[in-house]
Amino acid sequence: MPRDAITSDRFPPSPGPFSPGVRAGELIFLSGQIGTDPATDQLVHGVAAQTEQAFHNLAAVLQAAGRTLDDVVRVGVYLTDMGDFGAMNETYAHHFSKPYPARTTIGVAALPLGALVEIDLVAR
Repeated sequence: MPRDAITSDRFPPSPGPFSPGVRAGELIFLSGQIGTDPATDQLVHGVAAQTEQAFHNLAAVLQAAGRTLDDVVRVGVYLTDMGDFGAMNETYAHHFSKPYPARTTIGVAALPLGALVEIDLVAR
């Protein structure tokens, strides 16, 4: 199955050997996004703000693929502190409506740049 990288000038180039998104058949796989503001290349502060910014970054990649958050079928959330689950979940809830995508939330030891949350997703 061929795969095509998703790129756009609305988000910075990947800092490593990966694409922000890849289309494979009918599915679109987005790499994890943290709460980095593309205008400043700096993390925003707090888990709610980082969650919000991560969704803005993911939406930009989806837009480059001709999709929106309404097309998301699976979400992976990674938190450095599961005590932040409530704040992340409250912000998360503003971005989806029923039927909600499937989701997994995992506690991790650390994330790039000291981020508190990272989110990846799959869209159709």
